[in-house]
Amino acid sequence: MPAETRGLRVTRAVAAGIDGRSAASLHPDLRTFTADLVRPYGLPLREDLLAEGAGHDYAEMAAGLLERALPGGEPADLLILAFSSPDVRPAAPASLRLSRHCPGQPTAFAVCDQGSATAFAALRIAAAHHRTGGCRRAVVVLAEQSALHHRPAAPVELPAEHRAVVLVCEEAPGEGMRVRQQAQPDGAQALRSVREEHRRLGPGAGLLLAADLASHGSPEGAGAARPGQPFTGVWSLLADRLPGDGPLLVADHDRRLGRLSTLTLP
Repeated sequence: MPAETRGLRVTRAVAAGIDGRSAASLHPDLRTFTADLVRPYGLPLREDLLAEGAGHDYAEMAAGLLERALPGGEPADLLILAFSSPDVRPAAPASLRLSRHCPGQPTAFAVCDQGSATAFAALRIAAAHHRTGGCRRAVVVLAEQSALHHRPAAPVELPAEHRAVVLVCEEAPGEGMRVRQQAQPDGAQALRSVREEHRRLGPGAGLLLAADLASHGSPEGAGAARPGQPFTGVWSLLADRLPGDGPLLVADHDRRLGRLSTLTLP
């Protein structure tokens, strides 16, 4: 008799906006680190933000959400922190600090520098780790804070607020989640690809779109993330949707990197 198929899938999600700032936003190391980082490119610092202490610490933002996402001390085997905008404690491993707030003392690391595709990459890594047999429950922490302490070389969309989302991925009978990532420079073409992928899921399948992707035309019945949260927006929408019935497609397009990412939940 063949062995039962078991896959990893997102079973719950918790999202929240975070007020205030972290003490780390006033630490002199932040200025030193940022100055060293941008000096080769001739980019000026945001002295106003550094002086007022703007920004938040990703470990502080997400620690409380972990307690809500894993009630009763449910242990995790893997914790991945994913982010796009930089942390205000750039020299401190926030993923390792978060692992101390997570039952099970999970293996922990961070993924970054892939724009909004980073969240999908983290889920793809979690699913791959599950296939090795080393992970039955994974926690993916997504975070973005609204302060950028230097002036970028080109315009970038900054978050409207500090926000964090915790995705809990658990082993379950049947097919697991499926993550697809592909080069797709054109946003309108990316949306057409998403429509086709959604159609293949069959009648009744749900669809959640990131704000930038939805700006090209949101299909009827699709959920569209609110603008202003380029990294966590569509995942906050997922937190409102779970648990749900039937297949669900989550899609985002990073226009700067020309990257289309989709997550299919069975």
